[in-house]
Amino acid sequence: MPSGQDVSENQLLDQFINQLKVERGLSTNTIVAYSHDLIRFFDFLKRKGLSPIHISQEDLTSFIVEQNAELSPRSMARRLVSIRMFYRFLVSEGDIESNPARLLGIPKMYQHLPDVLTRDEIDSLLMQPDITTALGKRDKAIIEILYATGLRVTELIALTIYNINLEVGSIRTIGKGSKERIIPMGSKAIDSLKDYLSNSRPTLLKKRYAAGGPYIFLNSRGSPITRQGLWKIIKKYALMAGINKGVTPHTVRHSFATHLLEGGADLRSVQIMLGHADISTTQIYTHVTGDRLKEIHEKYHPRP
Repeated sequence: MPSGQDVSENQLLDQFINQLKVERGLSTNTIVAYSHDLIRFFDFLKRKGLSPIHISQEDLTSFIVEQNAELSPRSMARRLVSIRMFYRFLVSEGDIESNPARLLGIPKMYQHLPDVLTRDEIDSLLMQPDITTALGKRDKAIIEILYATGLRVTELIALTIYNINLEVGSIRTIGKGSKERIIPMGSKAIDSLKDYLSNSRPTLLKKRYAAGGPYIFLNSRGSPITRQGLWKIIKKYALMAGINKGVTPHTVRHSFATHLLEGGADLRSVQIMLGHADISTTQIYTHVTGDRLKEIHEKYHPRP
């Protein structure tokens, strides 16, 4: 008799999440997403009077049919990935003998091409912060660093003074899956960061309730900047620059990758700088640059 028969759903979920944390080193956001997916799956099983240990492929099919009516293709795909990983875990732990999700396929999705800013739009965005003020210096440094390194939002707000080497001109960050990478910065980003660190950050740290500690980017109260705060900063300057696109911090990351490839960088190098585990994730940018090449061809070729 499989040992999992006497284990509650919560215990199974806790064991699975612990495995994701300890053995696979997945990010907190990914683990939260998987937990959410499995809780929804367990809710479905409860309504059907079923246990995760005792289900069939037909039960999984019923769940998929129900979920397809509620979720986007991307969310549905992630939910199916969560279930497949969960049942592989149960088999590996001896909780079940046969994997009911072994034939569960993941639907192919249309690959959405990310919004990308032109070089002129990036320049316009960088011209908006008022660098005569402490927050303006901070904001200029933030945009410069985002565009120079392609950091994710969570990576940028987590930066501390121990993560930067201004002499070498590089940033060390911990990305998805707790993987460390070192990314070079250009001279403009270095200069902007130096200006902020010398002439702005000390002012913010003197605020009455400052709690920024070693974190590099601080808000007006001297505390570490938040995800929401960063999004507001980018949207504010995009609006000021008159950019008619849905600009987010991730848009700047997309622009970083696209402009590197357009400039002749190889895909593998861009993959390393972005922190992508699989190069297939980076390949989406080849579609973007392909569109750009088509535009150039149509514009400049003598026989368009």
